[in-house]
Amino acid sequence: MIKITFPDGNVKEYNKGITALEIAQGISHRLAEEVLAASVNGETVDLTRPINENASVKLYKWDDAEGKHAFWHSSSHLMAEAIETLYPGTKFGIGPAIENGFYYDIDLGDRRLTDADLSGIEQKMLELARGKETYKRREVSKTEALDYFTGKGDEYKIELIGDLADGTISFYSQGEFTDLCRGPHLPDTSQIKAIKLLSIAGAYWRGDEHRKQLTRVYGITFPKQKLLDDYLKMLEEAKLRDHRKLGRELELFMFSQNVGPGLPMWLPKGAKLRERLENFLKKVQKEYGYEQVLTPHIGQKELYVTSGHYEKYGKDSFRPIKTPQEGEEFMLKPMNCPHHCEMYKFKPRSYKDLPVRYAEFGTVYRYEQSGELHGLTRVRGFTQDDAHIFCRPDQLKDEFIKVIEIIFRIFKALDFRDFIAQVSLRDPSNREKYIGSDENWEKAEAAIIEAAAEKGLHTVVELGEAAFYGPKLDFMVRDAIGRKWQLGTIQVDYNLPERFELDYAGADNQKHRPVMIHRAPFGSMERFVAVLLEHTAGKFPLWLTPEQVVVMPISEKFNDYAKKVVDYLNNCDIRTLVDDRNEKIGKKIRDNELKRIPYLLIVGEKEEETQGVSVRQQGEGDKGAMSMTEFAGLIQDEVNRQMNSL
Repeated sequence: MIKITFPDGNVKEYNKGITALEIAQGISHRLAEEVLAASVNGETVDLTRPINENASVKLYKWDDAEGKHAFWHSSSHLMAEAIETLYPGTKFGIGPAIENGFYYDIDLGDRRLTDADLSGIEQKMLELARGKETYKRREVSKTEALDYFTGKGDEYKIELIGDLADGTISFYSQGEFTDLCRGPHLPDTSQIKAIKLLSIAGAYWRGDEHRKQLTRVYGITFPKQKLLDDYLKMLEEAKLRDHRKLGRELELFMFSQNVGPGLPMWLPKGAKLRERLENFLKKVQKEYGYEQVLTPHIGQKELYVTSGHYEKYGKDSFRPIKTPQEGEEFMLKPMNCPHHCEMYKFKPRSYKDLPVRYAEFGTVYRYEQSGELHGLTRVRGFTQDDAHIFCRPDQLKDEFIKVIEIIFRIFKALDFRDFIAQVSLRDPSNREKYIGSDENWEKAEAAIIEAAAEKGLHTVVELGEAAFYGPKLDFMVRDAIGRKWQLGTIQVDYNLPERFELDYAGADNQKHRPVMIHRAPFGSMERFVAVLLEHTAGKFPLWLTPEQVVVMPISEKFNDYAKKVVDYLNNCDIRTLVDDRNEKIGKKIRDNELKRIPYLLIVGEKEEETQGVSVRQQGEGDKGAMSMTEFAGLIQDEVNRQMNSL
């Protein structure tokens, strides 16, 4: 007999070799139908894997991320089986589950897959799924694995197997399809009820642009048709909210191939929007004792060699800039932190001087591959709302908590209510990816976990997601239509102070190393504005929106009065413009509502006589007639209420 411990602390005895699926069946028939995967002593496994020792067991259903992962990973294999059936001889790269669905990279040889082919693959997947094919796991030797895929002539799998250690390799088979895979998978295909293949893209093998471009097929599946229908509706809503579309319509930002891909340019309205966001954060930072600094856009290559960024990210940076002086090389700044370390070293520091808090809206540059660029969310030049706190170890937790408070302020001000905090730690099985001692990593990780617990944060732990120099707390936000975005990050770093030999004089008159906190509540201005645009559908809070009011004369004879209203409101610090086009008032109303302007004022003969305005509010319709003074007071009160809550 073995003892199984459940998440609620309950312990029950079972026969050795029992499976998680059998445990679920013993609890209830319905649970057995809904469960998708299980955790056994912290490892997510197939429901049909025998449990041969005492274990802590957790069962995962559709609402659990681990359950969705197993469901979508199984679906990628089902799609691969359908493709191999329809297109014999196809070779397969990788086919992982992703945040929403899955993809598989395939090599069809001389054939070309088009969008018109996707419905046929979907139908074949549904046919196979209804066959209730069992997912069977089998441990294989490296020789056996190589022999199998050599026989199939699949050089992609052969290359992947070459990177694996003997004794760690497993195959999964369902129906006539066998794949190299760690799992986990569903017990069988019958739970996959609704299927949609979403798109086709090109993807270089292993992300290397010098290697063959494969065909990447994206898809998503669900256990119920209604869930798929709801997801497709969300995708339609997402198209309407696409920040690239809204950015053009609202004239916030633009890209130019002549300037260069991935290099956004902010138009006047967008620049004003950014300025207000920056001023808001500067005000908050001032309350918390930050000092604004400015650093250059370039630095000597050796600066980033010292920091470790060149070793870790050199291939993702722009090439070094060689000067006429022999051996002198500069780089476009990939990070602000090395510059701030040099600032800290500007003068001797005492324990009484700490913490030192430097803040900068610093623009940095990364050479993202052209195929990965995407509007403002993936660019080559972006501005981080960066800050670095240099503190004593005994100050670390309090400083970390204060940064969490700043992030709370931002999320409240911009109506991001649904979020979780991801504790990103080292991968314990791959420590060579990181710099610094185990002792410092353990202290840094403990500080983050304690601070998050003290603030009552709902957290999830992700191994292997830490920065190369330290663990971090990442804030994962769900927007108005349920999509998840990473916004805001706080990182604890014992390593850069070592590399830059930072110190302070302690109360004992000895030299000590400060601890460094990296933080960016917005993340980057570009990405934050993109997410905010999609979250609000371009309908910003009144304090933030580029244009608060538009005045629309009903005919040209009232243009002068309209301009008088505009001048009055602008003098009241209300951002107002006039629409004096020679168009019917109905068209002006429609056009300006599409521009997401919160208040629309109509002026004609009656308004001129009374020196008033007729008011329409975005999304709420007519608000009636008001005097200019009354309307100005309404706007000022609304803005003041919003600003006082920031």
